[in-house]
Amino acid sequence: MHSTGKRNVLAFIRIACFKNHLSATITTRCSTLCLNEEAEQRIDASDHQTIVSPRRVADGGKARRTLSPLEILRNWGCKDDEISKLFTSRPALQRANVSQLQFKLSLLTPLGIASSDLVKIVSCRPKFFNSRIHLVLDERINYFMEVLGSKEVLRKAIIRNPSIMLYDLDEKIKPAIDFYKGLGFSQQDLVAMLISRPTVIPRTSFNKGKLEYIQKTGVTRDSKMFKYVAAIIGVTRMETIQEKVANLEKFGLSEEEIWGLCGKCPILLTLSVEKVQRNMTFVITSMKLAAHSVLKHPFLLLANLETQIRPRVDLVKRVFEMGLKPLVEDVSIATALRMSEKRFLKVYVMCHQEDVAAELIEFYEKAKNVKRLAVESKKYVRKGFPF
Repeated sequence: MHSTGKRNVLAFIRIACFKNHLSATITTRCSTLCLNEEAEQRIDASDHQTIVSPRRVADGGKARRTLSPLEILRNWGCKDDEISKLFTSRPALQRANVSQLQFKLSLLTPLGIASSDLVKIVSCRPKFFNSRIHLVLDERINYFMEVLGSKEVLRKAIIRNPSIMLYDLDEKIKPAIDFYKGLGFSQQDLVAMLISRPTVIPRTSFNKGKLEYIQKTGVTRDSKMFKYVAAIIGVTRMETIQEKVANLEKFGLSEEEIWGLCGKCPILLTLSVEKVQRNMTFVITSMKLAAHSVLKHPFLLLANLETQIRPRVDLVKRVFEMGLKPLVEDVSIATALRMSEKRFLKVYVMCHQEDVAAELIEFYEKAKNVKRLAVESKKYVRKGFPF
């Protein structure tokens, strides 16, 4: 009896435990199912927002999209024809990183760089936007503002040579500027030098020989020509200077006369050996002038032989062969070559009868259109920077 009662109690306990376990299991499964369903609903909702919200903007719910380099440049102020020139000079600019392009354009804006200036910069340095122009930018700008005196002059200097935004400030720029200051260059001289010779900073190198060349020109530091003489000699290699001086010596000029000529017209040192040879040969053989005439008229070496010197000389000869007289008599051929085109035609052509003037004009135009022999087949050999 006692054992039977104990069995009943145990059975009751098992049944109660089974019911509790079943209830807990059902509750757990329902709770898990409900939580899963709620989570799925939240995920669906969040997924829905992830798909929509980034493509919307606050203004009217319009879709947001990434601007192209073309639109960035257009928003910055570039016209379509200017953008076309930019892409022609640098085709990779069409695939440029938009954020970097915007950032670098924002650096140019405070400098006063306009869209037309940007075309010139990229045309001169196509990889300008690939460079790290932001490095030491503030210090660089402050230094150039101190040297050049105004933001407008700095803008012109950047357009002439965009690489001044890239040269090493301490290793390249400051040593070159300090050297020219040591030669006595004023602020106005430095401005004129940087504008006329934009590559003067990276290519300046002076030694004892170059300083002797400057002394041979006879130009003193007080002269207005000193800055041009020093800058041109400073950026020209010693071998190039010696080659050009020896070329003029072949025509009978002494070294002293050559350096005196370079002091009066330092740009002669920038002319190629071939150009000087051809002009000197024409002056001596065709114009029948002495070689020393270039000392008085350096223009004979500077002018273009094919488009100016030869056509004008031929026309003057034609006028005298026809027994005609110019409007102004006793005009030297050197003076005629230095006249403007309008003045030259007025003196030698337009002063005659209409039919004669038409014949002379036709002769003059044909003379100007005569091309050099084998000029198209000529092979140019680059030896580096022309100066």
